[in-house]
Amino acid sequence: MSTRLERVALHPVKSTAVRAVPAATVEPWGLRDDRRWMVVTPDGECLTAREEHALLALTADTPGTDPGLGAALRLRADGGDDLLVEPPHGEPVPVTVHGRALTGRVADDAAHAWLRDALRRTDVRLVHVADPRPLNPTHARPGEATAFADGYPVTLASAASLRRLGDWVAETALERGEEPTTIGIDRFRPNLVVDGDLEPFEEDGWSAVTVGAVTFRVVKPVDRCVMTTLDPATRERGHEPIRTLARHRRWEGATWFAVQLVPVSTGEVRVGDEVRPAR
Repeated sequence: MSTRLERVALHPVKSTAVRAVPAATVEPWGLRDDRRWMVVTPDGECLTAREEHALLALTADTPGTDPGLGAALRLRADGGDDLLVEPPHGEPVPVTVHGRALTGRVADDAAHAWLRDALRRTDVRLVHVADPRPLNPTHARPGEATAFADGYPVTLASAASLRRLGDWVAETALERGEEPTTIGIDRFRPNLVVDGDLEPFEEDGWSAVTVGAVTFRVVKPVDRCVMTTLDPATRERGHEPIRTLARHRRWEGATWFAVQLVPVSTGEVRVGDEVRPAR
């Protein structure tokens, strides 16, 4: 049995709804149109669903997620009008992603007004990446960078690992006399999901992976935060999966699921592509 790319997902505006796509273009910063926009507070720091759960209810599309779209970005919210946004061309301004500095260009006032209405806040703006952020030199090579991703340009998850986690979560619930929580892959917001001839969590030991014709360097597993305890559909918070990951996947003071990648080459990845890991 071979291993295949089961799913490709983009997140055009950081922390908004996941957009599954049949294929995506891999660029040095990651997948084209992935986390190239983000919402910021007055000090330029990113606003994410950790702090503002309502972001998960907003849908952002680009030509990468909707090929017929005639604008750089479309914002959509239940009960509101769509907004089309063009790329801003002003001077770059300093912004931060969890304190890590880079630059962005500020969108027009209509975009800010739309977001403020949708989120019921008065203190947010929309920015588009200008210059990428160099990666952590502890794990990166010279020249490697990302846009508005938390850590590294691309995240890959294994369906085999998710199934094992689901079994563990069910065991935890049974022990506690609780109804088990269904943990979907969108809680982890990976760009690539693979399935096939894999052992659970074997991706932790990969040094590289080739998807179709594109090769990625595997940097490290992903340390997981409280955002994974939010149900993306209901935006209700629970204990899982962090509670169960802490029992089975805890080291260095963190819990871990999926792996972070840096593109070594560029090209297109498509659902159904063969996946060839290097160990």
